Amino acid sequence: MTVGPVFGLSSASVYPESTAETFAYASRLGYDAVEVMVGIDPTSQEIDGVRHLSEYHEVPICAVHAPCLLVTQRVWGTDPWGKLERSAEMAHEVGADVVVVHPPFRWQREYAAGFVEGIAALEERTGIAFAVENMYPWRASARRELQVYQPGWDPSEQSYANTTIDLSHSATSRSDCVEMAERLAERLRHIHLTDGSGSAKDEHLVPGRGEQRAADLLEHLAATGFSGHVVVEINTRKATKEQREADLLESLAFARLHFATERQRG
Repeated sequence: MTVGPVFGLSSASVYPESTAETFAYASRLGYDAVEVMVGIDPTSQEIDGVRHLSEYHEVPICAVHAPCLLVTQRVWGTDPWGKLERSAEMAHEVGADVVVVHPPFRWQREYAAGFVEGIAALEERTGIAFAVENMYPWRASARRELQVYQPGWDPSEQSYANTTIDLSHSATSRSDCVEMAERLAERLRHIHLTDGSGSAKDEHLVPGRGEQRAADLLEHLAATGFSGHVVVEINTRKATKEQREADLLESLAFARLHFATERQRG
C-alpha cells in the first residue's frame, strides 16, 4: 500500500487568531495535522498547552517551527542553539518528527559558522529531523540584492539531511520550486504550500494564486513517492473569519487534488 503525505495546517496561517484556533480550523476543515509556529502567542511556547489542544481536537502535531523570525528573536531566550534544543524537546513531547528551522542571519556569526555541522549533530542526538527552509535574498531595488542568510538561502547548496521548501520564499528568490525539489530529492522532508508573485515581498498567497508551479510541485511529489508533510502556510491577516476559513479550505483542496491527480495517472 502506498503511503501518502500528511496534509497539515501551520498556525501562521490563522494569524492574528491564536494557536488554539488553528487546531479548531484543522479539525473542522479536515486537515491531517498542525504545524505549531512557536511565536508571540504564549500558548505556542508551552508544551502542555499545545499538547492539550492536540488531544482535545484529536489533531496530531506533525512539526514544530522554531522561533527564527525577526519578531521572535527573544522568544525562548536569545541563544539560537537553545531555541533549537527547546524546539526538539517540544517535538518529542507532542509527537512531532520535524523541526522547521531557518538558516542563520549573517549577523549571527558564531551560530552561522557552525550551523551545518550543528544541525547534523542535533539530529543525531535528538532523533528529530531539522528541516532547513529555503529563504531568499532581500531586494533593496531591482538591481540590488542583500544576502542576509548564512551559509546561504538555498538549502540545496548545503549538505543538510532534511529540508523544507516554502513556495512563497521560492517566489521571492525567483526560483523554480520543482527544480529545487529535484535537486533536494530524498532530502526534501517538508513543504510549506503557498504561493507568490515574484515580488520582493514574502506574500504567502493561497496556492494557485501566484506564479509558482504549485500544482506541478505536488504532482512531482506524488510521482516520486513523497511521504513527508505538505503544510499550508498562507497569509490571512487581513481576511475576515469567513474569508480565512474559505482560503484554508481552498488551499487544502488544492493540495489534495493535485497530489491525487498524479496518483490517478500512475
